[in-house]
Amino acid sequence: MPTVLRIGSYRFFFYSNENEEPAHIHVRRDDCEAKFWLDPVALAVNWGFSRSELTKVRGMVERHRAFLLKAWNDYFGK
Repeated sequence: MPTVLRIGSYRFFFYSNENEEPAHIHVRRDDCEAKFWLDPVALAVNWGFSRSELTKVRGMVERHRAFLLKAWNDYFGK
């Protein structure tokens, strides 16, 4: 489960066995986790983030999308 970015208490990572799915990133803080598709950025699943915090997290994903997509492609060799 490679961590590719940390912003404050948020950890951005992907699971190493998810290479058959489209490019995406998981974001975790405490007991909350969300999964975002990266191309285009869209929420896939939310486990526990409030609507307002989810908006904040999505903004972080959008701002760092190019970096996150490169990390995905570098790791999975795509």
